[in-house]
Amino acid sequence: MSRLRVLWLAKGLGRGGAEKLLVSCARTLDASRFEVEVAYLLPQKDALVGELAEAGIPAHCLGLRRGFDPSWAWRLRRLVRQRGYDVVHTHMPVPAVAARLLLWPDSPRLVHTEHNTWQRYRWPTYAANLATYARNDHVIAVSQAVADSIEMRRVPHLRAAPPVEVLVHGIDLDTPRDAGARARARGLLGLAPDAPVVGTVGNLTAKKDQVTMLRAVQSLRVAHPALRLVIIGTGPLQKALERETQELGLADVVLFTGMRDDVADLLPAFDIFGLTSRFEGLPIALLEALSAGLPAVVTAVGGTPEVITDEQEGLLVSPGSPQAFADAVHRLLTDDRLRRRLSLAALARSESFDIRRATRRIEEIYEAA
Repeated sequence: MSRLRVLWLAKGLGRGGAEKLLVSCARTLDASRFEVEVAYLLPQKDALVGELAEAGIPAHCLGLRRGFDPSWAWRLRRLVRQRGYDVVHTHMPVPAVAARLLLWPDSPRLVHTEHNTWQRYRWPTYAANLATYARNDHVIAVSQAVADSIEMRRVPHLRAAPPVEVLVHGIDLDTPRDAGARARARGLLGLAPDAPVVGTVGNLTAKKDQVTMLRAVQSLRVAHPALRLVIIGTGPLQKALERETQELGLADVVLFTGMRDDVADLLPAFDIFGLTSRFEGLPIALLEALSAGLPAVVTAVGGTPEVITDEQEGLLVSPGSPQAFADAVHRLLTDDRLRRRLSLAALARSESFDIRRATRRIEEIYEAA
């Protein structure tokens, strides 16, 4: 029996949450039944190409140039025709729209994963996504909040819509932990052994709203003068955030690590994991933090309340409020018992997010399509 040929289509292969999911799925996919390749638009977003190759997934760059450049879409059409894929699985709305338009009506089966709530799409993206959505054979939403945001019924001719299935993805839970992990992680980051540390992982974008976290940390310095904040990630707002750090007088408090490929090794350095996002689908960084046993302070947006129950695995706060975030962090830093209880609950909760379960279901969807 021949293997099913599948193309994963993404905008880029940088170290964002959606892109890291591809690597996790690649490592757990049944290669005896599926032959998978990946195509991506942005040449500069190629950090995960090597990891995909190690997992046996070759990558094709479609070479989107700056400015208006529709030529990548025709390269996609040519690639699909030459390689003879049975299924094209799209992961971001812009390449998904192109696939629905250019590969139809004689296209492979189309599966699409929604990683974000529709409210955060710009209007042209929103409209194009909506207008072409009926051409999907199956839609996967990474959280119930994402599924609830899909507004296909606003357009009458889309009432016979493709099925939308909530499939909470996950992470590799096989990372070993040991008693020396915290000391090693702090050594890697140059942090004092006894300093209270809040850490976050994510792209430096307006969506993640790290400015709120910086302002919260500023207000915490009186009660916690030794406090350190570690920000792992890079993005378009890095210079602006570094300027904000200087203006807030936090140059000796905040550590910007840039993009790291050893996040799992660094997480044990944190006492608390924080997210101040204004929008989320399902933050993979939060799942990784749970698996490291970190109590979390996160904003109650998108899929985060589906992962964290307030007062159980972490504390939920309102977005855009430095004071609310600061109050929650202060509470955890001054209550060892609470922090320990949340840590144990986080570890237990992480067992629900094994990527293998999600990969098995995705394989079923490919075969059904």
